[in-house]
Amino acid sequence: MPSNLPQALRAALDARQPLLAELHAQGTDCYRLFHGSQEGASGLTIDRYGPQLLVQSFHQTLQRDELLQAVAQVQERLGEPLLPVYNDRSQGNSRIDRSDTVYQAEPDALVDLVGHEWGLNYRVRGRHPGQDPLLFLDLRNARGWVKRHAAGKSVLNLFAYTCGVGLAAAAGGASEVWNLDFAEGNLAVGRENAALNPGLTPMRFVQSDYFPAIRQLAGQPIARRHGQKLPSYPRLEQRRFDLVFLDPPAWAKSAFGTVDLLRDYQSLLKPAIQATAEDGTLICCNNLAKVDIEDWREQVLRCASKLGRPVREWEQLAPASDFPSLDERPPLKTLVLHF
Repeated sequence: MPSNLPQALRAALDARQPLLAELHAQGTDCYRLFHGSQEGASGLTIDRYGPQLLVQSFHQTLQRDELLQAVAQVQERLGEPLLPVYNDRSQGNSRIDRSDTVYQAEPDALVDLVGHEWGLNYRVRGRHPGQDPLLFLDLRNARGWVKRHAAGKSVLNLFAYTCGVGLAAAAGGASEVWNLDFAEGNLAVGRENAALNPGLTPMRFVQSDYFPAIRQLAGQPIARRHGQKLPSYPRLEQRRFDLVFLDPPAWAKSAFGTVDLLRDYQSLLKPAIQATAEDGTLICCNNLAKVDIEDWREQVLRCASKLGRPVREWEQLAPASDFPSLDERPPLKTLVLHF
């Protein structure tokens, strides 16, 4: 790590003071405190998740004294003790080094905890079977948009992960919320999030590969490769939703198709548009840094027009200022399409 990490972290914390005051006032204690790639220490992130402080390094391992100094610096600035967890992810495929040779988290930091965003409760775990935190913080503004605009609407949350968007929709007064994800473990956390927020619209959880589920909802046949038997999948009726949220991973492959945000976003987008109501809204995301926002937006709008579903108006949602981008081109791109 650069020798000037304390100075870089101090500057990052200074820059966040107005945002943190705003977030605390709105009932949010989950946010990024240091975004190293843009703030002077590439590959290092420091995130707050409620009572927990999650430090992750993706390029090189932090030294113990660097870690402890950064934790002390953050706690002093925030004026409250936090429970540090250090995930060294500098190994291949960003896998967490679970041997914890640099720092062993206290047991209190690794129990089930609760963080808050937009006044909602979210499950927080410093360690779990997956690699990534249970809540992606750069999507906070998009979840807030959904919460403000979901009243009375049927909502379909695709690639739902731990169902944060679905929870925001339920809290915003949606009439119906479906969360679709391939991994039962992700949906299990979504159920925990629902249980942590009693009294909201009950959510439906659909464990399925994206392609057979969205094709059924869109009224399309499920493609069968020649001579290949497809795995089983849940049967769904064709229908449309008022608000659809599409946030796919960068790349994934299954027997039903390939998710590839760089080369073939259209195969994900087309059926999602067809599962959106005539006067509905589709929010779509692309988190690949190498994808240019103007090119991608043009591609998305052209795809909708070719389907006979031209976009009436669109807006772009940028991550909040705890995810600074020096060139104002953050990796996460979010478009709201109104049909």
